[in-house]
Amino acid sequence: MDYEAKDWELNPHLYLQDSEGNFVLKKDGTPRKKGGRPTNDAEAVARRTITRKQKNIQKLEQKLNNAKTSFKKQKTTLEKLDNTKQGIVTDDDLDKLPKAVQEHLDNHHIFFHANEGPQTDFLAAGEKDVLYGGAAGGGKSYAMIVDPLRYAHKKDHRALILRRSMPELREMIDKSRELYPQAFPGAKFREVEKLWNFPSGAKVEFGFLERDADVYRYQGQAYSWIGFDEITHLPTEFSWNYLASRLRTTDPEIQTYLRCTANPGGVGSHWVKKRYIEPNEYNKSFLGNDGLTRKFIPAKLADNPYLSEDGVYEQMLKSLPPTQRQQLLEGNWDVAEGAAFTEFEPSKHVITPFELPIHWERVKAVDYGYAAESCCLWGIMDINDNTLIIYRELYRKGLTGEELGAIITDMETEDPFSVHGVLDTAAWARTGTTGPTVGESLIRAGHKLRRADKNRIQGKIQLHEYLKIRENGRPKLQIFNTCPNLIRELQSIPLSKTNPEDVDTNASDHAYDALRYMIMSRPRMESPLERMRGLKREMYRPVDSTFGY
Repeated sequence: MDYEAKDWELNPHLYLQDSEGNFVLKKDGTPRKKGGRPTNDAEAVARRTITRKQKNIQKLEQKLNNAKTSFKKQKTTLEKLDNTKQGIVTDDDLDKLPKAVQEHLDNHHIFFHANEGPQTDFLAAGEKDVLYGGAAGGGKSYAMIVDPLRYAHKKDHRALILRRSMPELREMIDKSRELYPQAFPGAKFREVEKLWNFPSGAKVEFGFLERDADVYRYQGQAYSWIGFDEITHLPTEFSWNYLASRLRTTDPEIQTYLRCTANPGGVGSHWVKKRYIEPNEYNKSFLGNDGLTRKFIPAKLADNPYLSEDGVYEQMLKSLPPTQRQQLLEGNWDVAEGAAFTEFEPSKHVITPFELPIHWERVKAVDYGYAAESCCLWGIMDINDNTLIIYRELYRKGLTGEELGAIITDMETEDPFSVHGVLDTAAWARTGTTGPTVGESLIRAGHKLRRADKNRIQGKIQLHEYLKIRENGRPKLQIFNTCPNLIRELQSIPLSKTNPEDVDTNASDHAYDALRYMIMSRPRMESPLERMRGLKREMYRPVDSTFGY
């Protein structure tokens, strides 16, 4: 009888086998086929476990995706809180955060809450160069302290906060001690360098500029943020323009900013007004001549609820004299107090040097000082429209008469002929010594000088006339940009507090005095024929006028 092979013998791969290769048997003793669902099979149990864990993983992945979606919705606010972008958090922003986060921030994170209005606008401004100015007490100084923290988490961020003097700077440092350790625990202040070091490596430096020359302390430095509190204390825009050249960074994620605050009035009010206020409407962005985006944000006392509520500070401002009251209480920039020559505009009165024609009439004027600066100005009359052009200046202290004469001689080597001029009458006065006066020393050195007309009031009036723009679009006075001291004084010299018809004689006025002497000498353009006649008369003048030889 033939043996009929069983299916599991022919197709053993279709049947379940244990680890030793033996068939797994059913209750009837026959091998069990694959594909069944044995309740006690180890492999089947493992499959069910894996399936269950995969479902749990899918649920966790869904939760993770939901968390990511929620985080993206809150990312802008969180970045602001970390000072990574605008750095300003509004109440609406906080409302978008989870309740737990809000409670944490209420207790731990918010160290400075900007007042609604101008203070918030200033801190959120995206323009390169912004002035926040106007009435006193508007919260400007605190905003100046907080603003450089926008990139304090970046190691390459370096900020510079400036005031005019050291006592004023101390006030700013004290405010930073209140805020910075709260904002960035671990921030350390180095007293000698006046420098804050933040945990990220960022730095905030404090400095002061008592003189224009102080800006050279920052030569070679690079800052991503520069701010000046009370910028109208700077007599000219020279320092501010120089500091703008220090503004740069190697980090592409860091934007560079210039920030300043001010009250109307002060010695620099004139140039600040022309730079920020006159070009455009308040709170409107515009492009400056230097290519920087710029904005003026006005400040009012009412912007600061901490000072305006009880009315005490406001009452104090109301008790000030009319001019100061309008400036500090009302934030009025149209009240003139400060520069004596408000019509002076560098764009119109300062020009680039050019080659001077040999036949144009030249003149010089000298104001002498030893402890203070001696100043000599050289001017030339443009034959085309009788414009007086100041083309050279000497501005130096500690010179004797002989030294001054020698320096003037050296500086006139390029002039085609001896330059006549006027000299301060005080230089002719004797001091009790037996030696020559300063005036005599200059005459002996070969300089043709006469006594200057020192009428202060008339001299100032004449200078105003020279600064006016004529019908041809050109003023009667222009200055080479190689005469920085004269330009600085015309920009900054204030009016006298006792005599509104004169300038403040306690201010730096040596170049101004020399210019005043020159204008009062009534320089004019001689025709070439008149000059030849003068030379002829000089050449054939008799030694003895009585006998003619």
